[in-house]
Amino acid sequence: MYIPFDELPAQARVWVYQANRPLTEAEQAAMKPLLQAFATDWSSHGNDLQASAELLHDRFLVLANNESATASSGCSIDKSVNFVRELGERFQVSFLDRSQLAFLKEGGVELVSVGQLKEKVAAGDINKDTLYFDTLVNTYGDLQTGWPKQAQHSWLSRYF
Repeated sequence: MYIPFDELPAQARVWVYQANRPLTEAEQAAMKPLLQAFATDWSSHGNDLQASAELLHDRFLVLANNESATASSGCSIDKSVNFVRELGERFQVSFLDRSQLAFLKEGGVELVSVGQLKEKVAAGDINKDTLYFDTLVNTYGDLQTGWPKQAQHSWLSRYF
């Protein structure tokens, strides 16, 4: 069962997928009905999930489920990953590449490869206050109140 993204409860579980490139307005317009259709049909062991989906910052696909209504299962999570993979293939974009980190820099999203991180920190391009889009965020509430967050408040803190 689809629910609007902005009506999710704070404790709703989220999964954030980062695109390897910015999504165009046309791509986003074409993806939105597909996201809503997936959320509408998403289920766990035959039980409809109270789900939603959204595109944020021209780069992130967020799937969400109100776990207090119906918990997601391994099978439903597998369905979502397959959906994201198929969506990526359809639009020739990768949502599953975890080798890039996303930072908010000068109002836009800047990607940095994991291999370049130490160099960027040493050069001062990334510091403890740089805003980081942590794709490991777990809840809708955290997404709304602390995303992006300062790098020092994420797993990146060990670099400072």
